[in-house]
Amino acid sequence: MTEIQNVAGTAFIVAQLRAAELAQARPLYRDTVVPLFLGPDTEAAAARFSKAFPPMEKTIRLRTRYFDDRLDEALERGCSQVVILGAGLDTRAIRKQRPGTLYFEIDDGATLNFKKAQLEANYNLSNIKFISADYVKDGLTRLLAQNGFDTSRRTHFIWEGNTMYLTEESIRQTFLDITDNVKEFTLSFDYMTDAVIAKTTGDPAVTRLAESFAAMGAPWTYGFASLRKFFYGSGLKIVSDVKIGELHCAFWPGEPLDSAIYEHYHLCTLESQRVE
Repeated sequence: MTEIQNVAGTAFIVAQLRAAELAQARPLYRDTVVPLFLGPDTEAAAARFSKAFPPMEKTIRLRTRYFDDRLDEALERGCSQVVILGAGLDTRAIRKQRPGTLYFEIDDGATLNFKKAQLEANYNLSNIKFISADYVKDGLTRLLAQNGFDTSRRTHFIWEGNTMYLTEESIRQTFLDITDNVKEFTLSFDYMTDAVIAKTTGDPAVTRLAESFAAMGAPWTYGFASLRKFFYGSGLKIVSDVKIGELHCAFWPGEPLDSAIYEHYHLCTLESQRVE
């Protein structure tokens, strides 16, 4: 089991929290693959986080549903390549298999090697390209090209649980790399507002949550002040930008929004603007 420390280690906590949906009477999604990665260590770590910050489990479950829905839409529209940045223990390449659709998963070698070892005894992985690399330092589209990626094919990018750990420069570099080199794509990602990073939400629990990630060696370093300003002139269309709180109200009407995190954590989807 990978040590539950630093950004790579947090993937195990997220996976454990994602698995909680399997116990729900009316689940938002079904991820029967994720238990392969879990055990007593992940269960204990996730329990500590849930006790310290109860909204975290719901946040992860809602986030998973959002990214699943956006991927389903992309596949229905003819997407034949899916790129998952900082893939961690994402299971969509198994859960969302389609004939002719190729998945590219990029993350550190330790995480991907662990993941592949758990999956290959149970599933056919011929539709997945595992790329052990740092997509910021090593160049995202260069890495993809080295692994059979076709820049002319419609592609969906999943960038889940990444931007808050990066710098503004590296985020802009990643978007620029994609827009300059991929002809037609959609991209879904999540982000915190700048108030979470600056610890000015007014909610002590949110501040403690940020501090707990920093204590694990996975500090949150960037939050968006204005999505529209950030992408102004980029040639990218903002298809959706929703707060976790909006999804909470949609899926669980009547349940209280008892944390500032529901207002400060967003899920977004962008679309390239083709020039005919």
